[in-house]
Amino acid sequence: MEKSTFILLFFIVVIGLPTLLGVGGDMFKRWLKHKERMAEALNAQTAEKAAQYAAHTERLEQRVRVLERIATDRGVALADEIETLRDLPAPHRERPLN
Repeated sequence: MEKSTFILLFFIVVIGLPTLLGVGGDMFKRWLKHKERMAEALNAQTAEKAAQYAAHTERLEQRVRVLERIATDRGVALADEIETLRDLPAPHRERPLN
């Protein structure tokens, strides 16, 4: 009985343990690669949103400049600016930035 227990323990250590470690190591590598891909996708989304925010901020700054100029102009120039703005097509609505 003692000899069969020793042989079983020997096979577990020599065959079973390296097999489990090999499979476990491969699973860990796959999981790590998946996490890296997920991080890359998240970075791409973040960069895209940052670009959208920058473009949106630029458009808002341009509109504020126009409004500041209109508010500081006097007389006929103010009326002309208002009429010019009325003639412009309405800006298209963008999807909200989340």
